[in-house]
Amino acid sequence: MTSLKRGLLASVFLLLLFSPVLAEEEAPKWPGVDETVVGKYAKELGREARDPYINTDQGDLLLFLFALAGTAGGFVIGYYWHKVFVAGKKDLEPRD
Repeated sequence: MTSLKRGLLASVFLLLLFSPVLAEEEAPKWPGVDETVVGKYAKELGREARDPYINTDQGDLLLFLFALAGTAGGFVIGYYWHKVFVAGKKDLEPRD
């Protein structure tokens, strides 16, 4: 590898490595309905926002819950597959 390629590769690597650090956190231009509408009326009526009972913003908890629900749904569909899609159908054409 030439020194130019190595330098370019190193600079791209460093740029990608430090790009999250250099990015600025800014407020969203279009806040969601919860923040604008529901939050406004909640403040007017004296009910401030609180943390949810099950906070799914922590790590991969939300991913785990979706995987668990998909596993449960797959088990139910697999268990009843024959009953719903095979045994309930009448033969449209007689077999010879």
